[in-house]
Amino acid sequence: MTDGSGSPRPGEGARGTTVEDVVLNANTAFYNAFEAGDLDLMAAVWLPEPDPVCIHPGNAAISGYSEMMRAWAMIFANTPYIQFFLTDVQVRVDEDVAYVTCTENVLSSGEGAPEDGFAGGKALATNVFRRTSSGWRLWIHHASPVLSSGGQQEEAE
Repeated sequence: MTDGSGSPRPGEGARGTTVEDVVLNANTAFYNAFEAGDLDLMAAVWLPEPDPVCIHPGNAAISGYSEMMRAWAMIFANTPYIQFFLTDVQVRVDEDVAYVTCTENVLSSGEGAPEDGFAGGKALATNVFRRTSSGWRLWIHHASPVLSSGGQQEEAE
């Protein structure tokens, strides 16, 4: 919907999609680039300035676009297969900044996976986006591992 001037109404993107939908599409583009192991797609997702930040589970923060792209190249070179199943997805938009929180349910092969098999894991992620002239770009990605007790729930006493 437009406001009569041909511009989307506040809170909406093109063709009646909401701004939240557009941000969720940007979030999906990040995970698609990750799964594809495609450095060009990953570079297109990120905001180059001001310094973006990426924190992978169990690792130190990577700051700066160049450093981050080098880190992604290393991850892609050492990850033969990775797939994300996102759950608990929530989005919030506030003017030109938005964030998506989700649970990353991860299936991967490579380092840490059993030989001829896959490893699974879970992380809680926050992805912060900024609106630019070329669309919503990822500014901050922070994922923290979810520690599990092997499926056993402890009883509160």
